[in-house]
Amino acid sequence: MYAVVKTGGKQYKVSKGDKITVEKLEGEKGSAVILDQVLMVANGDTILTGQPRVANSAVHVEILEQFKDDTVIVFKKKRRQNYRRKNGHRQPLTTIEIKEIRTTA
Repeated sequence: MYAVVKTGGKQYKVSKGDKITVEKLEGEKGSAVILDQVLMVANGDTILTGQPRVANSAVHVEILEQFKDDTVIVFKKKRRQNYRRKNGHRQPLTTIEIKEIRTTA
């Protein structure tokens, strides 16, 4: 059984026991979170697709870690104009483990 969930503006194909890194979710380490934006659920030959979400379905996850990603350097330059700008960015991320995929259909 697997599901396609949407979180942080991205879509992830997940199944029970998977560990994935997503954009930051609110919560402490070890807390449970419910992802309710389920776009598709597949169980063997049965496939449920939503328009846009599958009704009465959710993915239960546990937060394993909250951390910041490596620094991404943003450098802008216009040649011969003495224009240079250097910025950095560290994206906050969350590592989660999929505990259960629930659907009532």
